[in-house]
Amino acid sequence: MAGHPPSYVTVRTDRGAVRGERRATGVRFLGIPYAEPPVGELRFTAPVPARPWTGVLDALAYGPTAQRRSFAGVTTIPEPTVPGAATLNLNVFTPDPSPHAGLPVLVWIHGGGFVAGSAASPWYDGAAFNRDGVVVVSLGYRLGVEGFLHLPDAPDNRGVRDWIAALEWVRDTIACFGGDPGKVTVGGQSAGGGAVQTLLATPAARGLFRGAVSMSGAVMRPQARETAEAVSRLLTARTGVPATAAALTDRTDEDILALQDALTAPGPDRAALPLLCLAPFADGELVPAPVPDALTAGDAGGDVPLMLGFTAHEFNGVPAPSATEETLRAVLAAHGLGEEHTRLFLDTYGSAAGGPGALTAQAVTDTTFRAPALAIADARAERERPTWLYQFEWPATGSALTGTAYHCADLPFVFDLLHAEGVTGALGARPPQHLADAMHAAWVAFVRDLEPGHDWPRHTASRRETRIWDSPPRVAHDPLRAVRRIWGPMCRPGPA
Repeated sequence: MAGHPPSYVTVRTDRGAVRGERRATGVRFLGIPYAEPPVGELRFTAPVPARPWTGVLDALAYGPTAQRRSFAGVTTIPEPTVPGAATLNLNVFTPDPSPHAGLPVLVWIHGGGFVAGSAASPWYDGAAFNRDGVVVVSLGYRLGVEGFLHLPDAPDNRGVRDWIAALEWVRDTIACFGGDPGKVTVGGQSAGGGAVQTLLATPAARGLFRGAVSMSGAVMRPQARETAEAVSRLLTARTGVPATAAALTDRTDEDILALQDALTAPGPDRAALPLLCLAPFADGELVPAPVPDALTAGDAGGDVPLMLGFTAHEFNGVPAPSATEETLRAVLAAHGLGEEHTRLFLDTYGSAAGGPGALTAQAVTDTTFRAPALAIADARAERERPTWLYQFEWPATGSALTGTAYHCADLPFVFDLLHAEGVTGALGARPPQHLADAMHAAWVAFVRDLEPGHDWPRHTASRRETRIWDSPPRVAHDPLRAVRRIWGPMCRPGPA
């Protein structure tokens, strides 16, 4: 029996009319431009708002992605690469495209280490959020060299400017799609979680969202302007190409990727630079101060309710095969651990982790994700700022990382998409639907009410309550005290 023919809905915006496809849970509009294509003279400038168009724009297929090559097999998330120049586009999933619906909005920023990722992933479909009365906007942004390399003749943090431009589009336009511009929550995972933290610390983003969700958020560390300048010098030293917009503007996408690969390849001259070397940094203007400092020792984002957390094992399943006891100790020392804290680290993880390679991976998990997020949560708790902390612990049974709660494993639960493409291969044949029900409900409640529900208490200085997402979910009192003890100052709130 043939299916029903597609049904379309047209919405009028101040830029022009767009046509989306009606689905069981609402209407999906894909690939709407929020800025002009970043090509030619616009390649390394701040984003320029999209020009109006005539007629009706078909928003029926995902727009071009800044990701220019496939990462299949590298990440568990299906992340399609869509060719084309107009990469500064976004997708709107809405339950009700009525201009007066006044629905809460989740703006989603994808991950990918700031060099990869795709808003076209089926794991970011907004259907379940639409079912529960939430509008979802997912956006694309410039990546890698084009988005984040410091260039003396171009604006810094162009990717951050893209996020702000998309949020301004939401402020000005989302009511046309049934959303309330006063009820916007910005969320993201991995680099997207780092994007959320960066936006909290960026004055130009203030007022564009009222709530924030950072899942497994990661940022460049250290993040001073001098670090970004050192990254630019390394690109020139390794490739002979000047790190300037003038030298890069006319390069092909393949050329830019080759330069990026040369920059990020391992080597002695790379060792002193951050793991995430093409990422937002404190340029002193748009991003005034290093994000970790702004969120733990400064006043950034203090009035914005924040939900944040991480998976229990993040990168543990990717051990360093050549690591030795000596290199492990060097890694721990590079992250500030003296002999006493190194002993704490080895006493805590040594018996279960399986050798120096696995312990090095544990250190990456702690220093990139768990300890920094814990530092933010603790600092906010000290100042009684509304904060909710979680750790995802359900062990996946699919993929080579079976038995661990690894990086990205929580996403299909949050979006309630356990039957989406790639989920079975990543999580196993029977991921618990009741866990997806609970996690998704908490995210919906937070976007709608700025609280994730009565069964998830705030993270406070006295009790340090943490939501444990497992089967069944539970609340634990300070389950991360060992992480705090090991990593010391990274988990200690800064001065007021």
